[in-house]
Order: sequence, then C-alpha cells, then structure tokens
Amino acid sequence: MDHTLIKIKRLIWRGKYEFRLSAEIQLANDGLTHDDALEAILNADYLKKKNSTSQDKIGPKEKVYIIESFTYDGILMYTKGAIKKSGGQETFYIIISAKRSTSGD
Repeated sequence: MDHTLIKIKRLIWRGKYEFRLSAEIQLANDGLTHDDALEAILNADYLKKKNSTSQDKIGPKEKVYIIESFTYDGILMYTKGAIKKSGGQETFYIIISAKRSTSGD
C-alpha cells in the first residue's frame, strides 16, 4: 500500500480532515454522508496522484490525491483531496469531489 494512502488514513483516523463546500454539495446531491466518504477512503487499497491546477494551491508541487473505493454498504465512491499543513499540523482536505463513482470519472 502506498505510504501516502497510509498517511491519509491515519489523518482521517485521528480526525484531521475537513470537507470543503464542493464535496459537501456533491455528497448531498448523491444522498451520501461524511461517513460514506470516510469509509470509502479507509477501505481504499490505492490512490492516484496528480499535480494540482487550483489557484488556491500552496506551492507549485502540491499534489491532489484521487481515491476510488467502496463504502461498507458497497457504494463505489470517488474522492479528491490534498494534504495541507497549517500551524505545524497536517490535515487531509476533501476539497474537490466526494460522490458516487460513475464510469468516465
């Protein structure tokens, strides 16, 4: 398992995560909860990494992590997030997407 995925899972386990508004809206639109998104991340075996193209990125090499995995109820979910550091503390931000996965994502 990728060391970054392990780090993300540990951040979630310790409560060091935050859902951004865009992810909140997508969850609500799909009838999903925070728990669904967190379960899917904790159940994941792999992730994809991409360089961020966001205007809000901290530095030129900020990474976005894409995780596609199942909830405990068998719902395939797609999440995107980034690890950011503030005041010496790391947090996983579920910033772009948290929704049911569909083919073509």
